[in-house]
Amino acid sequence: MIAFKLFKQNGSITGFEVKGHAGSAEAGRDIVCAAVSSAVYITVNDITDFFGVSANMTVEDGFLSFSLSPENDKDGVAEAALRGLEAHIRQLAEQYPRNLKVIYGGKNNA
Repeated sequence: MIAFKLFKQNGSITGFEVKGHAGSAEAGRDIVCAAVSSAVYITVNDITDFFGVSANMTVEDGFLSFSLSPENDKDGVAEAALRGLEAHIRQLAEQYPRNLKVIYGGKNNA
């Protein structure tokens, strides 16, 4: 199962962690894993490369951690992108409850 943990601080999303494997199919054919991975990478690339908001990111096999300081998101574009990611992941979790779980956490290390 994939665990998607969303971090909030003062009502703002400051980051997330995603870990695990969906296990809905064999590696290379797992549509849940592909959907989550694609959504996550589009979001972090938009925030850092397109919007130019600095963030901390750690990537390992089956794990990605992403955090930003709200001060770095003066225009709120990263917040909007993270809210879009949240909505997308929640919809996927509703469709695939045995493969994806959304967890709301406290503050991460932004």
